[in-house]
Amino acid sequence: MLNILEDLKNNKLKKVAGDASFRKFYRIKIKNKNYILVHCQKQKNNNLFRYAKINNFLRKKKLLTPKLYKLNIKSNYMIMQDFGFKTYYDVLKKSNKKLEIYKKIISCLTQIQSIKINLKSKSTINQVYSKKILFRESNLFFEWYVSKYIKDKKIVKIFQSKINKILSKIFSKIFFPNNCFVHRDFHVSNLMPVHNKVGIIDSQDSLIGNPAYDVASLVDDVRIKTSPQLKNQILKYYFSKCKNLFKQNEKLFRNDFDIFAVQRGLKIIGIFTRLHVRDKKPGYLSYIPYAWKLLHSRLTNPLFKELNVVLNRYLPVHKRK
Repeated sequence: MLNILEDLKNNKLKKVAGDASFRKFYRIKIKNKNYILVHCQKQKNNNLFRYAKINNFLRKKKLLTPKLYKLNIKSNYMIMQDFGFKTYYDVLKKSNKKLEIYKKIISCLTQIQSIKINLKSKSTINQVYSKKILFRESNLFFEWYVSKYIKDKKIVKIFQSKINKILSKIFSKIFFPNNCFVHRDFHVSNLMPVHNKVGIIDSQDSLIGNPAYDVASLVDDVRIKTSPQLKNQILKYYFSKCKNLFKQNEKLFRNDFDIFAVQRGLKIIGIFTRLHVRDKKPGYLSYIPYAWKLLHSRLTNPLFKELNVVLNRYLPVHKRK
């Protein structure tokens, strides 16, 4: 371990696939055992410190996250348990029993959502998914994507103002309260099969929010294409696991689901454009057409009638590339 910084400097470590953050990941071997080295020099509080804290929080709640062996904020790295090479994305791409795999993931999600959260405590998870955060995320759509197609900044501002007024009314119709743990990026590339269990990674952005958010993140995952039939089967299984939570409120949950699916869709299109423009990661552009397809499927809900009118006026379908 003493040579880690020198090995980083000399590019002697084996880099592994990363994510959309500023973190870089390396597989290292210590005494014939593999570990993951996470190196990050930007936004260290979130990408290292909070990453480690929430990982440990979930482990204490009997969820499977990588064990932390060393955290060195000053030197910009931490060393964690290696969950291997496969994610559930890899498993699903080759499987003919996709629903069974999603059932396993849903069971993990309901376990996460059963964590008792004390809103008054000063625990690691004490930030609530407020309207302010929802707008901060959806505004990325205008900042990065819309500004590429509409060059007149005044028109972009007018477009954004109109959409935000409509979204404010839509967000006010969210039924379920912010009272459960939300991973915030709960999709199959952040979930790994580990000894027949679901291993959870990339949880540093977690907060307290609505149960529908992570379900929408999983079902409308832009990275893997699933049929409307499979999406509905996953939702039905989720409802079967949460009978006490929903009772007669399945329709209200589906409305919440659609609201978060649309909000997240706008956010993702903005973030993936930013990853291309700012961070020089063009690979994320390939997901945007399917992100639009998912968004269009959720915008059929009558809740979004007014939103559709404004979207079509300023950004017609043929411009949604």
